[in-house]
Amino acid sequence: MKTAHDLVMAAKARINEFSVTDAHSVLVNADVLIDVREPAEFQQGHISGAINIPRGLLEFKIGSMQGLDSRDTQIVLYCKTSGRSALAGASLAEMGYINVSALSGGIDAWIEAGNTVVKPELPSFD
Repeated sequence: MKTAHDLVMAAKARINEFSVTDAHSVLVNADVLIDVREPAEFQQGHISGAINIPRGLLEFKIGSMQGLDSRDTQIVLYCKTSGRSALAGASLAEMGYINVSALSGGIDAWIEAGNTVVKPELPSFD
């Protein structure tokens, strides 16, 4: 019986991961940056320019989004620590997307390296 860790490690072997050191050069060439965490996590802070498509909905939403129907779209994924993005990347590869990469270490590595995150401003009800 496989564990979640086994599945993540198998997915990581099938996708392109890049380090936080290489992140800026990868992000500048991306057509889309997708945060596959849950909406509440995304609201706590995300990489600038990212859109939120939770991993559980990715396969259903990606094909219907304008500009993401081409299988050679440069897609960059990230999550908290890189497990969910690896699984999402493997799934997209199975769907035929050929230019999918994921941030190794996820947003935790991004923040640890001193990079900033965007936090939405909530309206004041004063």
